[in-house]
Amino acid sequence: MIAAVIMAGGKGERFWPKSRIRLPKQLISLTGEKTMIQETVDRLKTYIKQNDIYVVTGEEYASPISHQLPDVPAENIIVEPMGKNTAVCIGLTALHIARKDPEAVMIVLPSDHLIKNKENFLSILDEAASIAKQGENLVTIGITPTHPETGYGYIHFEDKIDSKFCDSVYKVKKFVEKPDKATAKKYMDSGKYLWNSGMFIWKVSTILNNIKKFMPDLYKSLMVINEAFDRDNCAQVLYEEYAKLQSVSIDYGIMEHAENIYVIPGIFGWDDVGSWTSLERIHDVDEYGNIIRGNIVHLDTKQCIIEGNRKLIATLGVEDLIIVDTEDATLICAKEKAQQVKDLLKMLKENDAEKYL
Repeated sequence: MIAAVIMAGGKGERFWPKSRIRLPKQLISLTGEKTMIQETVDRLKTYIKQNDIYVVTGEEYASPISHQLPDVPAENIIVEPMGKNTAVCIGLTALHIARKDPEAVMIVLPSDHLIKNKENFLSILDEAASIAKQGENLVTIGITPTHPETGYGYIHFEDKIDSKFCDSVYKVKKFVEKPDKATAKKYMDSGKYLWNSGMFIWKVSTILNNIKKFMPDLYKSLMVINEAFDRDNCAQVLYEEYAKLQSVSIDYGIMEHAENIYVIPGIFGWDDVGSWTSLERIHDVDEYGNIIRGNIVHLDTKQCIIEGNRKLIATLGVEDLIIVDTEDATLICAKEKAQQVKDLLKMLKENDAEKYL
């Protein structure tokens, strides 16, 4: 059995004001007509049965996700009582899959990434699943860098290994944090680093064994939760155990410590769509370098991203701006500050303006 786990708990704060607490990035359309989580599920349909696709999210998103993904069984939408980062949500979902098949291959994917070449992507997934089946192997997909990016973590890999697997698989030396510009350029020039995509493939038994070894407190809580699955107080136990746990990423908790970690380089039109400026890599620009969506009139406007709805937006003599208008809020931001939109949301909280979040 091969199962997919789609992590859909993020808030997408850098896409404010279009992305909100009640309607986060994965539940809106940014790259096409469908929402990002719908696109994520659609690209898996020919490879994984709908009954074997799981979505893990927060309580506030469970209902809209069910509405957007009617073919995914309701029991496969796993609700966390609170966000505790990726290690915890992966561990919880592993328990659910283990009830069907403890030796199932588990493919872990973010819900909000763009992948343009589905065929190449599914081919690499199949290769990764084959490696995961062969032993206690932890497999990740790294993205071949196209430029010295400072916004991603990197995977440093060793020379090709051809004794066990095909020649497109590498042993991972280490995971490294987001670098500065100069270091990112060195990584790219070396040819020994890949972008960390946040996609993982392993057997359920493998990841649970690694959690037991490297994150014993989490494993203990998972076992308590597992015993409570069929009891009336399961929700209470889940909440109590979650409340005890630290918020830890799977990268920090497991991948930086485990052995038998392999990476497959991927070239399939990947983008993490992390901020408004990501749209410049996804959509065509007009003759002035603008991305224009909505009821827009512009004159002497260059290199801008402008998104509106029914209300007319008119621009004159502006350059390198992000302008996003919604029913109750408008963002006007220098493109170079796109990564700092989250700071505005902190100010809204501090100023008791949380209704706009």
